[in-house]
Amino acid sequence: MKQTVKKVTAIVAGWVFIVLGVIGLFLPIMQGILFIIIGLTILSTEYVWAHHLLTKLRSRFPKIASYSDRARDKATYWVRRAYGHGDAQ
Repeated sequence: MKQTVKKVTAIVAGWVFIVLGVIGLFLPIMQGILFIIIGLTILSTEYVWAHHLLTKLRSRFPKIASYSDRARDKATYWVRRAYGHGDAQ
């Protein structure tokens, strides 16, 4: 049951970020590309196509890939800290 809830939450959150990213492409007050990359990162855990697209983006834009890696590490740290896992560094 927990695994299903986690999977559904990841899929919904990923798509919400993708939609926000598309809206952000047209609104000057939002960072559309940032939201799309966040959405793809979340969806890449569940969908192969999102993983492949993210891999292509990372190879084409290595500077963005390094920022993405740092953001992912920070997010992992905070999630582990929030859920009380002892391996957060």
